[in-house]
Amino acid sequence: MRSALALARRAYGATSPNPMVGAVLVKNGKVIGRGWHHRAGEPHAEIEALRDAQAKGNNPQGSTLYVTLEPCCTYGRTPPCTEAIIAARIKKVVVAATDPNPGHRGKAFRLLRRKGIKVVSGVLAAEAAILNEAFNHWIVQRTPLVTVKAAMTLDGKIATASGESKWITGAKARAYGMTLRQGADAILVGINTVLADDSSLTVRQAKAAKRQAQKPIRRIILDSRGRTPLSAKVVSDKFREYTTIVVGKSAPKARVAALAKRVKVWVAPERRGKIDLRWLMKKLGAEQVTSLLVEGGGEVNASFLLGGLAQRVAFFYAPKILGGRDARKGVAGDGVQRVAEMIKLHDVAWRRLGTDLLLTGRVL
Repeated sequence: MRSALALARRAYGATSPNPMVGAVLVKNGKVIGRGWHHRAGEPHAEIEALRDAQAKGNNPQGSTLYVTLEPCCTYGRTPPCTEAIIAARIKKVVVAATDPNPGHRGKAFRLLRRKGIKVVSGVLAAEAAILNEAFNHWIVQRTPLVTVKAAMTLDGKIATASGESKWITGAKARAYGMTLRQGADAILVGINTVLADDSSLTVRQAKAAKRQAQKPIRRIILDSRGRTPLSAKVVSDKFREYTTIVVGKSAPKARVAALAKRVKVWVAPERRGKIDLRWLMKKLGAEQVTSLLVEGGGEVNASFLLGGLAQRVAFFYAPKILGGRDARKGVAGDGVQRVAEMIKLHDVAWRRLGTDLLLTGRVL
């Protein structure tokens, strides 16, 4: 099963809105086939493992299939894997995680058992659940799993008062940030970040850039008043068809029309003068965005964290102190009024990246 999980991870950032899945076929104590799901619309891991076995001249009859997720039992873009498992006369199926979809959960197990196939589930289930955390969240909630990412100094600043921020963290931390982007379906920033940095919001390392070429990451800009310049990279570069500017109903119609000629524009309802983020999360979920990486700035980060819309954080800390009451904070907003209301994290992990530290955790 660990081998199957390792195979699944090879498709990191490429399978959405499908999960990452790996499969291994074993017969008489020997591995006879391996496979993993490469991307949505292509064969599932079980089919890849069967094809691998057949290509090597191995007969899968009587073998044991190890797979990281309950096999599909319904028709979608591809036929159900349960049919192939039964046709191959596999005698035993060992599964890590059960399908999170309430409508499908456990159906494959019952179907296979009725056909006389032994089924064992829950092997390394926790590891499998972590692997597909975004998919699992999206399937159940129909909104993307939100990770708030920020690179800051030890005193929590992401930029000087004038907006200068390059580079707070070092090369290793920035490279890992690109890895996080590789795994996301979409990146979201506020208009102030666009105006200050004019970032391309793409991936900029070889392996991740290859994924970007196959399936470009969507770029979501919160811009209630339609202030995004037409010269901005997100509006004018070769990936502009993957940019969505989210404006409020009060945005000037001429600005909205000009932007709509270049990129996708959504007119969102507003709440207290700001874009209704709950509406936006439902809209993104409906468009099969399973994972969203929020990269700020501080006001946007605060809106997601204090608004109860974030599930994870990824905070990079550089061994630097910026100071200054007007320097820009990693998490701004109005904050909380009492210590008891502070946002708490669990499953916290620290990782060293060069001289920087990365804190990851789930929002409690």
